[in-house]
Amino acid sequence: MTPDPVLVFLAMGAVTYVPRWFPLFALANRTLPRILLEWLELLPPAILSALIAPALVTAGCPKHFQLLTPEFCVAVPTFLVAWKTRSLALTVLSGMFLFWIAGMFLQ
Repeated sequence: MTPDPVLVFLAMGAVTYVPRWFPLFALANRTLPRILLEWLELLPPAILSALIAPALVTAGCPKHFQLLTPEFCVAVPTFLVAWKTRSLALTVLSGMFLFWIAGMFLQ
């Protein structure tokens, strides 16, 4: 017996929506402590770093540590462009250009 696809779709929506809605509802009229707000500001860079770092410093199958991958060689100057300019468009364009250049020379 297979579950009704509409019921599965609605259940998946509820499971996704409720954890996002609950903190907004529970904390809407409260002032959070400054230390908590400062800590929450650190979460996006930490999560982004945790997602990106393994792709930059590992290679092969099975994965092994390799620092001088083309991705890492492109990420360092791209990071510097992002830090210096604070422009998403310029960062993306410079990263794509550098990756194209690296693909020509580092193969």
